[in-house]
Amino acid sequence: MFTVRIQEPPFDAAAESASLTLGRTDVGAVVTFTGLCRADAGADGAALAALTLEHYPGMAEEEITRHLEEARRRWPLLGATVVHRHGRITPGEPIVLVVTSSAHRSAAFHAAEFLMDWLKTNAPFWKKEERADGGAWVAAKASDDVAADRWTATGESR
Repeated sequence: MFTVRIQEPPFDAAAESASLTLGRTDVGAVVTFTGLCRADAGADGAALAALTLEHYPGMAEEEITRHLEEARRRWPLLGATVVHRHGRITPGEPIVLVVTSSAHRSAAFHAAEFLMDWLKTNAPFWKKEERADGGAWVAAKASDDVAADRWTATGESR
């Protein structure tokens, strides 16, 4: 089963992971990554009150599905689930979930990391930080681009 969802409500990571192995005896590894909203202090020390994530419906799902298909081409996955939230998310709440399953751990780990690197750089989401002193849109980070580039620079797979 391969699933991509974009939704406003929180997700249940354990239930999503369990659904990839239900009734299966060929799965030897499941990797689950949950990205959480952190309460980082801003440059002026103001605490983060919330993140608001916006997306273009249809486009975001299509882009994530395209990268999921690339992960399937690179590694022998038996299943994968990607869930990304939108809307107002407060510190401590989950933002994104990537679950991959395979017969072996290496493929599950690599595919999950590949998907997260591409979600950070290519998924069409816009993120606005809300702080006590106001709000600001979050710019792309060079470090995320570097992480994603390694998958194209080396052609890393299996």
